[in-house]
Amino acid sequence: EVSCRRLGGGLVQAGGSLRLSCAASGRFHTYAMGWFRQAPGKERDFVATISWIGGTTDYTDSVKGRFTISRDNAKNTVYLQMNSLKPEDTAVYYCAASRGASISTMQKAYDYWGQGTQVTVSS
Repeated sequence: EVSCRRLGGGLVQAGGSLRLSCAASGRFHTYAMGWFRQAPGKERDFVATISWIGGTTDYTDSVKGRFTISRDNAKNTVYLQMNSLKPEDTAVYYCAASRGASISTMQKAYDYWGQGTQVTVSS
């Protein structure tokens, strides 16, 4: 089971920061984790991913240098630190867990999904 929790509120002005967290049960420490987002009227897209031990990460180009994915296996939690937010980052953000240990940008690689959390960035 995967659940998402947002830290710091869901509405922020452009240039601001938010931190998302996602708690997972089960064999969390063996899962690769990912964040995806779905903007209004658009398909759900890849944002970031991290390997099971946290040594390997990948990001979609539009968030590189602004977002950071990390994990704390002792807490069964993965984080997405979002800085320098832009209005185009507005979306519902989903975390996902993959039983595979390697990172993936593909939604089909993920087995468990959180319920999503709204992030709104005002201009």
